[in-house]
Amino acid sequence: MVEWIDQINWYQLFVNWGIIIVKVIVLFFIYLVVKAIGKKAIVKAFDRKNTNDQLSPGRRKTLQSISNNILAYSLLFIFVGILFDLFGVDIKMLIAGAGIVGLAIGFGAQGLVSDVVTGFFILLEKQIDVGDYVTVATYDGIIEDVGLRTTQLRGFDGTLYFIPNREIASVSNHSRGNMRALVDISIPYENDIDEAMKVMQDACNKLAASEGTILEGPDVVGVQAVDSAEVVIRVICKTKNMEQWSVERKLRKLLKEVLEKKEKE
Repeated sequence: MVEWIDQINWYQLFVNWGIIIVKVIVLFFIYLVVKAIGKKAIVKAFDRKNTNDQLSPGRRKTLQSISNNILAYSLLFIFVGILFDLFGVDIKMLIAGAGIVGLAIGFGAQGLVSDVVTGFFILLEKQIDVGDYVTVATYDGIIEDVGLRTTQLRGFDGTLYFIPNREIASVSNHSRGNMRALVDISIPYENDIDEAMKVMQDACNKLAASEGTILEGPDVVGVQAVDSAEVVIRVICKTKNMEQWSVERKLRKLLKEVLEKKEKE
């Protein structure tokens, strides 16, 4: 054992390993630089598309996110391949071995494959885009990122959900087309319903004239419910996308004020 150690050329060994370490550091630095340049190039490319109005803002962000994912995975694969080559591992053998190992673990990786395939069809069919308000996998929120493996959704309480694409069995996209604002207002049972509806409709007409986010209505559609203490009157209108909550808040405030004013007269 001692003789074997004495036969080792320690100086040459340290030199060889030193060269390899320097190459690895340089390779890692090049990887980071290329990744940063690639991301900037992707941003500029999609900004150029934006000037031509070829893509919606949400679709542009979605495709930009996917492009960044593809760039990151591709560069990582190249980096690992060159790294193995530095250590004297034949990349062809590595790929062949990866194919054999892939077959061996194929059943265990079904979830990953399902994520990627589902993510591909979600993008192809334009089911969701970044910035859309959706309901997926029992979660409500705004899409922040769409990847090949997972979709990131920000809940209205601030929680960020990472949803595997294979769990997205159905999508309810609330950001396609105009939305409906719906408000139910209660008045005392003994009040004159026709008079209350007239006052409410007049107020709705004034709001529609001053509020650009309202596209149709608001219309007082009539009595929604009746009990021994109060009568519920429903008001609906169509609004621009994602503006329905703001319009509902304004309607509630306005209708409460005009009804209170009418009672005091």
